[in-house]
Amino acid sequence: MRIVRAAGVTDTGRRRLRNEDAFICEPPLFAVADGMGGARAGEVAARLAAAALEEAGAEAKGEQAVAELIVEANRRIWERAIADPATAGMGTTVTAALVDGDSGTVAIGHVGDSRAYLLRDGTLSQLTTDHSLVAELVSSGVLTPEEAERHPQRSAITRALGTEPTVEVEVFTIAGRTGDVFLICSDGVSVMLSDEQILAALESAEREPVAAAEALVAAANARGGEDNITVVLFELAEGDTPPAEAAPAGVVDSAREVAATPATAAEPEPALGETSEVAAPPAELQRHGAGPGGRFSALALIVVVVVVGALVLYWGITK
Repeated sequence: MRIVRAAGVTDTGRRRLRNEDAFICEPPLFAVADGMGGARAGEVAARLAAAALEEAGAEAKGEQAVAELIVEANRRIWERAIADPATAGMGTTVTAALVDGDSGTVAIGHVGDSRAYLLRDGTLSQLTTDHSLVAELVSSGVLTPEEAERHPQRSAITRALGTEPTVEVEVFTIAGRTGDVFLICSDGVSVMLSDEQILAALESAEREPVAAAEALVAAANARGGEDNITVVLFELAEGDTPPAEAAPAGVVDSAREVAATPATAAEPEPALGETSEVAAPPAELQRHGAGPGGRFSALALIVVVVVVGALVLYWGITK
C-alpha cells in the first residue's frame, strides 16, 4: 500500500486574528493539532505537539509508536507550561495517522476533538470519537446528535495534551484499501460543516487532495469561519511504498502554494518568556500563522478607525 496523493492546508478563518492550529503532512505521518490557551499559548502548544510527532514520525510504525509520540508531545507541553508562566494552562488536541506501507494499515492516535474521517466507496465515515462534553452527553443518551450540533458547549473538550502530566491516548488501526481517502481536520471544519457537507466538498473536488482541502476551507469560511480551519488529506493505492525522499504529488501549504516536498507546520517554538512576542515567519515560509481571514479582519478594523476619526474631526470643524 502506498500514499499516492496528499495535501495539508490551514487558514485563520473569519473570526480569529491568529492561527493556533498546526499540521504535519509528511508521509507516512499526517497530523492536526488545535491549540488552546491565553495569549499565544495555544499556538505554542500546537507547535510543540507537531514538533514532537515530526521528530520520529518517519521511523515509527503501528499503534504503540503513535501513542508513544503523542505521550511525548504531552510531556513537552506540560513541562513547558510549568517552566514558562506565560504559557500556563495551554493545551492542544492532536489527531495523527501513521501509514505502514508494508502491512497496508493506518494507525491513528487521537486526543481531543480534531477528527479523522475515511472516504471509501463514496461513503464518509467518522473514525474518531470526540473527547468532548457533548459527545459524552450523546453517548449517554442525554442529547441527540442534532441537539449536540447546536449545543453552546459543543467545543468544550474533556481531554487534551499538556493540561495534565499524563494523557490517555485513543489508538486504533484501519486496514487500507485502494482509493481510500483519509481526512484529518480541526473543529473549525467539523463544527461548521455537517458530514454531508464535508462529503459534498470532497466529491466536488473529485477526491483530489489539494482541491478537496481548498474546497473544505472555502466551505467552512462560507458558513462563518468561526475558528481556525486546518485540513490534511491523503489517498492510498495498492503498490510499493515510494522511497522516503520522494514526495507525493500535490502537497499544499498554508500559503496556498503547491510544494514539491511535504508540508509541515512544525516550526521552532518561541523561547521561554517570548510567548506574547513571537514574530511571524516570512510569507514564503509561513505554514502556520495568520491566514487571509486574520489579515482581512485587521485591515477592516484599521479602515473603521480611520473613517470614524475623520467623521469626528469633520463634525468638530463644522460645529
